[in-house]
Amino acid sequence: MRRTTVLRTALSAGLLVSATAVGLTEAAAEDAPLASTSVPRAPASEALIAAMQDDFGLTRSEATTRLAAESAARTVERSARRAAGASYGGSWFDAKSGRLTVALTETARRDAVEATGARVALVEHSQRQLDAAMARIDALDAPAGVGSWHVDPKSSSVVISVVAAHKDDNDVQDFVARARKAGPVTVQETNKAPQTFAAGTVGGDPYYTGNVRCSIGFSVHGGFVTAGHCGQQGAGVSGWDRSYIGNFQGSSFPDNDYAWVNVGSGWWTVPVVLGWGTVPDQLVRGSGEAPIGASICRSGSTTHWHCGTVLAKNETVNYSQGAVHQMTKTSVCAEPGDSGGSFISGDQAQGVTSGGWGNCSGGGETWYQPVNEILGRYGLTLHTA
Repeated sequence: MRRTTVLRTALSAGLLVSATAVGLTEAAAEDAPLASTSVPRAPASEALIAAMQDDFGLTRSEATTRLAAESAARTVERSARRAAGASYGGSWFDAKSGRLTVALTETARRDAVEATGARVALVEHSQRQLDAAMARIDALDAPAGVGSWHVDPKSSSVVISVVAAHKDDNDVQDFVARARKAGPVTVQETNKAPQTFAAGTVGGDPYYTGNVRCSIGFSVHGGFVTAGHCGQQGAGVSGWDRSYIGNFQGSSFPDNDYAWVNVGSGWWTVPVVLGWGTVPDQLVRGSGEAPIGASICRSGSTTHWHCGTVLAKNETVNYSQGAVHQMTKTSVCAEPGDSGGSFISGDQAQGVTSGGWGNCSGGGETWYQPVNEILGRYGLTLHTA
């Protein structure tokens, strides 16, 4: 029951579809990138490369080189984290140098971490300490003038975003004061408060729950994952053509923003992310987590395909309906109806669109719930090519 572009993608790739639906090495020099410019086995489809050329102003060679470096960074991050041990304070990717930086609280681990190919930055607080502070702040009641908060490895603190128009409000000032008692805090301003991206019924290639339109995230064996605010457990789901797909088998919002829907009634899944005719469809080959600073793209039923970078991880977003935890913030735009849609880096699934601020005309920021958390919560297996 999917659009013919998806079917052609699946057939031309020789995929076996099931009865389920859619949705870095030590460098020779300090500034050498983590990966060479030669790219093995298509690092991404032409869809992602074309989108990166358009959204980042890159040449095709620059886009493929960056994707290769980001892929290598995911591997190095795992090794570097083990080498850092309790001294690990987080990590981030720098697109200009093509290098991953790992934060450390002690110099004793520096050589071991640098041997993995990562740069090292000395910081005051470990990831464990920052996560503990984050948990204490999560336990506080946040007023509407506080947009979000997240662990930031660069500043070695928990960064709290407050809405500029409300920064002097007594309840905002009180929240910040209590947060500072919980651990190291940095305060920054934002222009607008975050909101979810569900929408009323309009045309497009969506799925519907009653009069709410959202976007499919990623295929899993047995169904697809999406945003929790799009529907409650048990709610029926229909496809872009309004034919019945299945039901929400699990849903959590607020606190989390994820859900999964079972698939049947003639619908099936394929491991692709739609390019919406603007770019070819993107195959999904895994769910390796992209580091802070990496490029990332989003597909949704309203604004289709847009790219940006990963800005922060483990961020708590304070929606009007309640706080949602462990989100990832990006510079990618989104609009109502994009909720639940796919975030992908290279050919690796990252998460499902939750909400944000701004739009795709003037720009903005968007958060997603990491896909690996969703898979683990419900015991699901990502459908991959």
